[in-house]
Amino acid sequence: MKKLMDLAAAAMREAFIFCGYDGAYAKVVLSNRPDLCEYQCNGAMAAAKAYKKKPIEIATAVAAALDETRAGEAQPLFGEVQAVMPGFINLRISPAYLAAYLNEMSISPKLGLEESGHGENIILDYGGANVAKPLHVGHLRSAVIGESIRRMGNYLGWHMIGDVHLGDWGLQMGLIIEELRDRKPELPYFDESYSGEYLSQPPFTIGELEEIYPAASAKSKTDEVFRERAQTATGLLQSGYAPFTAIWKHIMTVSLADLKKNYANLNVHFDLWKGESDAQPYIPGLIQDLQDQGLAYESQGALVVDIAEPGDSKELPPCIVRKSDGAALYATSDLGTILEREKDFAPAKYIYVADKRQELHFTQVFRVAKKAGYVKPETPMVHIGFGTMNGKDGKPFKTRDGGVMRLERLIADINEAVYARIMENRTVAEDEARETAKIIGLAALKYGDLSNQAAKDYIFDIDRFISFEGNTGPYILYTIVRIKSILAKYASQEIEGSSVSQQGSTERGKSAQQEMAKDFVPGQKSGILPPSGDGEKALMLQLAKYNDVMETAFAEMAPHRLCQYIYELSNAFNGFYHDNRILAQEDKARQASWIALISLVKAVLEVCIDVLGFEAPERM
Repeated sequence: MKKLMDLAAAAMREAFIFCGYDGAYAKVVLSNRPDLCEYQCNGAMAAAKAYKKKPIEIATAVAAALDETRAGEAQPLFGEVQAVMPGFINLRISPAYLAAYLNEMSISPKLGLEESGHGENIILDYGGANVAKPLHVGHLRSAVIGESIRRMGNYLGWHMIGDVHLGDWGLQMGLIIEELRDRKPELPYFDESYSGEYLSQPPFTIGELEEIYPAASAKSKTDEVFRERAQTATGLLQSGYAPFTAIWKHIMTVSLADLKKNYANLNVHFDLWKGESDAQPYIPGLIQDLQDQGLAYESQGALVVDIAEPGDSKELPPCIVRKSDGAALYATSDLGTILEREKDFAPAKYIYVADKRQELHFTQVFRVAKKAGYVKPETPMVHIGFGTMNGKDGKPFKTRDGGVMRLERLIADINEAVYARIMENRTVAEDEARETAKIIGLAALKYGDLSNQAAKDYIFDIDRFISFEGNTGPYILYTIVRIKSILAKYASQEIEGSSVSQQGSTERGKSAQQEMAKDFVPGQKSGILPPSGDGEKALMLQLAKYNDVMETAFAEMAPHRLCQYIYELSNAFNGFYHDNRILAQEDKARQASWIALISLVKAVLEVCIDVLGFEAPERM
């Protein structure tokens, strides 16, 4: 379906051209005075200078042309067109057209959304966890922002390929290996004369592994000999030394199982579980190619590539692709990963979701990739840089003792807070309250993050996030649950009033009612009628924005736009609900229309929260 604003713009363009003016002036925007009209066109103001006429003269002529067109249409788009001083054109959508638009939307695939993708591949790099370390609050934003973009893209018809891109190949591996040697020297990996099979099961648990790395990291800062041992071990691993490769595989097995469990608790999923190690086979050829092309040159012992371009607003340093000691860097690994992705997927676009402080890194990587011809010049490469999640003190979020909070602890805390809120007015069993708290808690956590513009820092406030009022995830869920309740009661009323209820209270009659209830779709026999009041029209207009908002949110990689939309839609529904007694409405045609309308509201909200990565419970 075409967007309502696009339809209005097309009609306006025809009117401008009909009156002898350039159609480019016919831009339609949302009205900044919704009390006067829904849309407006300010093109007459700009056209007045070009045509040396008064703006109101042009606006009046265009409005008259629209009125004349409207008079000849069976179902005109505009119910009212008005030219006002000094030259604005105010547009009100016809109530009948609006109802017809929503009826078409309700029966269209994906609620009338036109897919912008055509199955083309988009690589989405998010997550960025390090193996052998637990997920902490610093991993939250990349995960939830990336997941929502992945879901939006898939819904719009793109083939989104989400890659966690693990940190699994650096010095941390050497540190773990040497710390393991100190703790368990009897393991066969450290016996140079050993020639048998290595252990089939990891010689450590996830709990031990998560304790080993920080201990090794701390030791390396004060023990130079230990650090040198770790560097040697890292080099041996990266050169394919079999015993250390076996340890690395154990680390990966244990870490991946834990990471997958914790990401699943966030309802975050990846198509690929690749890491820096997967890029290593590409790096020697990459370095050689950059040298052969004359792009890479030595500078103070390191190998670098210039990335500066004419027009840069600030000086950009060269990209280091090999350090003076011969080691590769993150940039080298990322370039190797791009080579692998080009070979496997030939993406139409690259999207990286990472801390905004990595802006320079991605600028360097993208420019080298384009300069070397690894990625086509026209292929977009985008870094979505996000800000930090801060505590109420405005500083990066920490535990009470000042440490970095584990992500699973954060999830547990928010679930417990929601559970306590539910139990304040206990109307459900404890086990159901626990399950409901998990659903609401995840919505509170994700919406609390996603409702903020990605690039901005925000304050993490559990009390505000779990509130059932205001711009929060629980408020959105409560709106959906309220609609579900109304629809269920309406279904019950309809079934009770059917011929089945005339069979009496026999078991046969009850069974028939239950069967009908399973298949009952509220509003299926009646479409949406033109609005009978301002609140109803306001709700309908919000619904009509759906496809525009979804498309824009993905185009701008801005989940916060979708959050803002469902908050406004929820407000519009709740205003309509408080003004109208839906279940007590005696006009059955009007009641059926309202049921069809709120069924569409529910459908839109459910699609949007699914794209954002959470769901609604059956009751709250």
